[in-house]
Amino acid sequence: MPFNLDKFVASPSVEELDSLKKSEIVKVAKHYGIEFQPLMGKDEIKRYVLEYLVDESILPSTVLETIITVPTDNTFELKRLEMEMNKEVRLKELEKEEREMQMQREEKAREHEFRLKQLELGVIKGSDPKIGLDTGGFDISKHVKFVPKFQENNVEKFFNHFEKLGEQLKWPRDKWSILIQSNFTGKAQEVYSALSIEDSMDYDKVKKAILQAYELVPEAYRQKFRKYRKADTQT
Repeated sequence: MPFNLDKFVASPSVEELDSLKKSEIVKVAKHYGIEFQPLMGKDEIKRYVLEYLVDESILPSTVLETIITVPTDNTFELKRLEMEMNKEVRLKELEKEEREMQMQREEKAREHEFRLKQLELGVIKGSDPKIGLDTGGFDISKHVKFVPKFQENNVEKFFNHFEKLGEQLKWPRDKWSILIQSNFTGKAQEVYSALSIEDSMDYDKVKKAILQAYELVPEAYRQKFRKYRKADTQT
């Protein structure tokens, strides 16, 4: 026969409470507004219910003598399980946040790439001369093939090589940032995508941001210089 909560409340008894499943005892506890931890075992929740019924003079105090005391270690076990559950919930939240951040980064990169394509084609002609792009007869598509391959293990060499080519081939300096970004990979590509449209059109700002990303700052130069000096003295 299915459990009838109203019938139990009308005439509660220890015998019927003993015959209930945990899910049914939980319903009884919730009906009386008894607070308990979801991870508690059936016997402990039942004890809470009996104590409540005794306190409310619904059942005699003698019924408490039949209760089997729950070991105190159970409290620590419940606490451990609760901590594990909280940890799992937090981990899922962090994974969700990471996925959302990744989606935002990808969306921003796509938007940035789209805007740059528009700039290359001369579609955007804003009132701000920093944003508007006038190719001035310079065909970027014909020159982009000469841009050297990006080297993450030697960023300085890449920029030096690019700048020499730019001077030799007489590339307009205001087109350098568009040319050089075509071959960025890895961290450099991420840094470039994070720049504003204005900064991404400024070659010097692009170069500075990339060098900083690869930690090629003055201190790093000094360390590298000392390393070379040390190597020279050992040979």
